[in-house]
Amino acid sequence: MADVKIPLLGKTLSEIQGIVHGLGMPGFTAKQIVAWLYDKKVFSIDDMTNLSLKNRERLKENYEIGATAPIHEMRSVDGTVKYLFCTPEGDYIESVYIPDEDRATLCVSSQVGCKMNCKFCMTGKQGYTNSLTPTQILNQIYSIPERDKLTNIVFMGMGEPLFNYDNLIAAIHILRDRNGLNFPTDGITVSTVGPVNQLKKLREEHLKIQLTISLHAATQAARNCIIPHMHMYAIEDVVKQALSYSQRHNRKVVFAYLLLPGINDRSSDIRQLAKWFKGKNVMINVLQYNPTSNSKIRAPQKQEMVAFKHQLEQTGLEVTMRVSHGREIKAACGQLANTYNKAKKQQK
Repeated sequence: MADVKIPLLGKTLSEIQGIVHGLGMPGFTAKQIVAWLYDKKVFSIDDMTNLSLKNRERLKENYEIGATAPIHEMRSVDGTVKYLFCTPEGDYIESVYIPDEDRATLCVSSQVGCKMNCKFCMTGKQGYTNSLTPTQILNQIYSIPERDKLTNIVFMGMGEPLFNYDNLIAAIHILRDRNGLNFPTDGITVSTVGPVNQLKKLREEHLKIQLTISLHAATQAARNCIIPHMHMYAIEDVVKQALSYSQRHNRKVVFAYLLLPGINDRSSDIRQLAKWFKGKNVMINVLQYNPTSNSKIRAPQKQEMVAFKHQLEQTGLEVTMRVSHGREIKAACGQLANTYNKAKKQQK
């Protein structure tokens, strides 16, 4: 078995300076490596041609770039592309590229599978396997052909980002850093079900990234039904912490609300949402259920969604409706659940 090498992708300038020092290379070599890694985005240390051959060979003994291309892709008629990646552990994750007029968004995964078991989401049905490393998170961005077109990166793929907190934050630091990928902070969004302790930590980070809360209910009982794993967190506390984040960082927080007729669309739900959010720096994003194998869920008709949106707007709330992309290739929200991991588990 070949020796496992340490990936450079995901390392900060300070960490690479430590590597360079440990290998006895000149100090300026660290910035050269960083430039090759995050500006030119090379896939091989051999491509770092302004490093001496001796130093490249020395670096290659224990290190590699750590970038791996997707092993499969599916393309939708609307331009959406779903990419499949294989981790070094042999697990599979998906990410989704969504071009839309003047935006190009990449939906990035943070875990293999998910513990949340949301009623509407196929990822949770495959269970939880692993949390991704910073390298594996960043590789989804680094290794796709559209990487230089991206305007938005959304941690909304497979997994709950805040339950992989340290690795997520490390990846975001590389994304934002001028000595990293130098991606605009305004274009980075974390989408989360809102575990309260992690929301508190995120509030104290000096990141100022965009935040989306997958709320999906206005009562504890309805949320427990829709997101069973979140039963230990009071919905009021989730809302409180999200609004606190908004106030501290002067960011508009988006509350995602998957409309489920008969479950979360009552008049009392509308009144509760207005009570929480009227006058706040908040937007409600009403979502349509994307078909999965869960036949018990009834997707709302378009007129039902429009009516619900209108009722929310009448209370003074800012509301939008998300258009689903890539539904026919199972790349839309709630549909990410490749069969590779399921087959792997069945073989064990």
